[in-house]
Amino acid sequence: MDALYTAVATATHGREGRAVSSDGKLDVQLAPPVELGGNGQGTNPEQLFAAGYAACFASALGVVGRAAKVDVSDAAVTGEVGIGKQGVGFGLKVTLRVELPEGVDESTGRELVEQAHQVCPYSNATRGNIDVDLVIE
Repeated sequence: MDALYTAVATATHGREGRAVSSDGKLDVQLAPPVELGGNGQGTNPEQLFAAGYAACFASALGVVGRAAKVDVSDAAVTGEVGIGKQGVGFGLKVTLRVELPEGVDESTGRELVEQAHQVCPYSNATRGNIDVDLVIE
């Protein structure tokens, strides 16, 4: 694959540090959530992944919606990223909650969401590695 764009970010001190993009547009303090023993005073990698996946999936939904001539421009995607023990390490699971605009029937909506799941780069990267549940609300 020839990359059309490459994002670059550097994290220091792991989950208790800082993450900064090469262009400076992203600059966040990192902290483990309270549920993982942290103070919760910063964002965490799971939140960043959830936001990125949700945004990317919403864009993919727009692409397939336009191709099908179905207006999904008012759709909202909420990403939920869970982390937990998996074997000797940790693993992730994802739920994408897709709220489709009124007027998109259930069958069409389900078809568009499934197509977006085939188009979205995050879905392609996680396929076979992370459980991803698609929920249409």
